[in-house]
Amino acid sequence: MDTPKLDGLVPDALRPRSAKILLDALEVMADIGFHDFEVGTPQRLLITVEVWLQNVAAPGGDDPSLAWDYDYVRKQVLEISGSRRWNLQETLAEAIYTRLAAMHGVRHLRITTSKPDIYADARGVGVEFASFTGCAPN
Repeated sequence: MDTPKLDGLVPDALRPRSAKILLDALEVMADIGFHDFEVGTPQRLLITVEVWLQNVAAPGGDDPSLAWDYDYVRKQVLEISGSRRWNLQETLAEAIYTRLAAMHGVRHLRITTSKPDIYADARGVGVEFASFTGCAPN
């Protein structure tokens, strides 16, 4: 069944103003931390990537070759997080941020890392890097 044409029916106030790729809480095992008990013992790390795109429009049609490349984003995170031993979440998050910020078409970016198994009374402890201040880009 064809989708009905709605051109001109959607008010300008409801026009999409941003589009993003979201990789939410990708679980990786990383050799991270500087305490003696952490060194050489991979830990569970949750990494969230939000990439706001310059092109707000969805790919034309339903052609997979035009899709936003979630696989590339995931592959970069896995490659970087497993590439070496990390003392600090800050250093790892910055490495991921730098790689993804260099992607074509990135308008804004936020990288969040979290160690979920550090404190029993907290969901996690982590860091965040973003290309904007506040909750979302303007």
